Amino acid sequence: MKFGKIYKKQMVPEWVEAYMDYNGMKRILKEIRSYKHSKLTRAASRVSRQAEALHRSFSGLAFHPRHSEQHAGDIEDQVIKVDTVQQDDDFRQFYKTKFLKKSEEGGEFEEYFFKKLDENLNKVNKFYRDKVEEVLEEAALLDKQMDALIALRVKVQKPNADNLNLEKHPSDKVVVEASDSSTRTPGTTNKDMVHGMERTDIPEEEATHIAADIVPVSHTDGNEEEAGNGEKQDLREILERVKMNDALESPISTLKGVFGDSNEPISKKGLKKAEEQLRLVFSEFYQKLRRLKEYSFMNLLAFSKIMKKYEKIASRNASRNYMKIVDNSLIGSSDEVNRLLERVEVTFIKHFSSGNRREGMKSLRPKVKRERHRVTFFSGFFSGCSIALVVAVVFKIESRKIMDKDYGTEYMANIIPLYRQLFDLFGFIILHMLMYSANIYFWRLYRVNYTFIFGFKQGTELGYRDVFLISTGLSVLAFICFLLNLQLDMDWKLKDHKTLPEVIPLGLVAVVLSILFCPFNIIYRSSRLFFIRALFHCICAPLFEVTLPDFFLADHLTSQIQAIRSFELFICYYGLGEYLQRQNKCHSHGVYNAFYFVVAVIPYWLRFLQFFLQCIRRLCKEKESVHGYNALKYMLTIIAVIIRTAYELKKGRTWMILALVSSGVATGMNTFWDIVIDWGLLRRHSQNPYLRDKLLVPHKSVYFAAMIVNVILRVAWMQLVLEFNLKSLHKIAVTSIISCLEIVRRGIWSFFRLENEHLNNVGKYRAFKSVPHPFHYYDDEDADKDD
Repeated sequence: MKFGKIYKKQMVPEWVEAYMDYNGMKRILKEIRSYKHSKLTRAASRVSRQAEALHRSFSGLAFHPRHSEQHAGDIEDQVIKVDTVQQDDDFRQFYKTKFLKKSEEGGEFEEYFFKKLDENLNKVNKFYRDKVEEVLEEAALLDKQMDALIALRVKVQKPNADNLNLEKHPSDKVVVEASDSSTRTPGTTNKDMVHGMERTDIPEEEATHIAADIVPVSHTDGNEEEAGNGEKQDLREILERVKMNDALESPISTLKGVFGDSNEPISKKGLKKAEEQLRLVFSEFYQKLRRLKEYSFMNLLAFSKIMKKYEKIASRNASRNYMKIVDNSLIGSSDEVNRLLERVEVTFIKHFSSGNRREGMKSLRPKVKRERHRVTFFSGFFSGCSIALVVAVVFKIESRKIMDKDYGTEYMANIIPLYRQLFDLFGFIILHMLMYSANIYFWRLYRVNYTFIFGFKQGTELGYRDVFLISTGLSVLAFICFLLNLQLDMDWKLKDHKTLPEVIPLGLVAVVLSILFCPFNIIYRSSRLFFIRALFHCICAPLFEVTLPDFFLADHLTSQIQAIRSFELFICYYGLGEYLQRQNKCHSHGVYNAFYFVVAVIPYWLRFLQFFLQCIRRLCKEKESVHGYNALKYMLTIIAVIIRTAYELKKGRTWMILALVSSGVATGMNTFWDIVIDWGLLRRHSQNPYLRDKLLVPHKSVYFAAMIVNVILRVAWMQLVLEFNLKSLHKIAVTSIISCLEIVRRGIWSFFRLENEHLNNVGKYRAFKSVPHPFHYYDDEDADKDD
């Protein structure tokens, strides 16, 4: 694989703009090469014309410009001169290269090359410096968090001790013991990483695991930290200045966070919780350090590669001089990240893994998820089975001529509606999963970091093949049950056992639910737990803090009204015993009709509660009212759904007018919110007219088409109110088609919604989630401010 593809693949998606523009520099080199080629062509043609005019040839005396340039470029100091410019405001160094051969023909192209190269070097150094300063500040905060944790551990182990001192661990000293130099992985210092090995390419696995394993620091195993300076701090003093931070992970803590102080005094119960939270903090901090080290490594390698290409094309030996400057710059000489990596490893292994280095490094470095061939195989196998089962069902109905028999009318009136609800339940869910699978494929294609946005644990996220496998597996189960029901219902030996075929749909639902809530580590257990947790947060809204996975799932639930109503029908059909009489009279029950309203409103109501609580928080903290308008949007949608459901059950001209007005207002506001707020499009003064400044899809027509489709599918929702007389389609079929179109619209919305969220993260270089610290540490400055 070429370096350009590996370089792009190893980029942190949110930091793409901060990397060295390797492709841009290659385009400049192509211009230089094309100019050199045309120059050689012109020189050769000129020599040919002179030879033809003089009718003679001087062998070996012809002018060879490439040889002349090679001879002139042997002296490196005559090619470039790199100066260091220091700014007065922030005392940061910037580099400026002077090309000494610009007087030559075509020298302006090479001068422009070095100008752009300097811009990239200065950009990379500035970003790296900012990130190093940021991680150093985080490391200082983690030192205080560890002091508080160790003090709390000592207090729990020795609650009656009065004179306990905690020896401070110096934050700027790291002692690494190694038997010999061979224990250091190549790449411990940035200079060795690029020039220590003569490589023309870098393997993918090596690029993803650049951080080196080191021998752990030897510490004592007591309750005190050894320090080089011998500085000690009273344990009681630390505990008096520390309070527990509640992470708002429960309904009670959320209410405390809204209406009062969420801080709680340190207790034994909070010790385990604090340890788990600090494990997450250290793990995320370690990933950030590794990514920062990879960033340094890949950029150094990119500068080395581009200078080698320049030497080959321009026939000038300028690489050594420029790479000396690169290696001596901050990104090539700074070693703070390596020291922090060593400190984090030592601290984590000692305090969170009981000194077990293997277990500690396994927690710090989760395995990268690999695509498995069996997933691809079974996805295709289940897809083929689904198509074959559809054909088998059609031929079964036609061959037995069910509609021509006496019980055909009864069968179609009772059993088919039940299986239509089964189709609504599983068919809509399968379609939704297929859309999600397609979204994952395109998110990966356009490098949208959906795993970070959703907060998936690394190595456990589902790929598009996995989601496709689950959806096709569900479709196979549904069609097998339907085919089995047909076979049993038409078998003369089972005429007296009419309830047996009726139980098959219930069994299918029971099997799927049992797999979903199965506690064993089978069938994507981590993903199932993630889904259940998000679903529980949606149901218990607004008693949990709103996160993106929660409201993203709640938004998708609003597109599954028909599937949710199918659960209501199943409960009525089997709960009231109607399956024994093979009669479906659920709509004759008043309770069923009442819940028919409630079920349609529940997803919108949960979404409204989420935004209502979020709006209160934002208004109190950030004074942002945009979430209030979003809550108003869902309230209008709730009103429209209630009136539309009432019109569906009661009819009448008055209800129709109210349904049209409420649905029209809700549709207009939802469409505006989708395109302008969620997608960030229709910006009048953007670089891309009527879109946004940054786009991931290269074809702008895709965005305009998506906006038009969104408007059309939103308006199609009005068909449920207008009820156009479509003679070729039954009313139930129209409802199912519109529900499918709503799921398709939601899938399109999901892609552009996450694209916009990703670009917002890119604009802020936000590539890692912020994990709250378990302790709040009051230092002397805070105490003075309080006074």
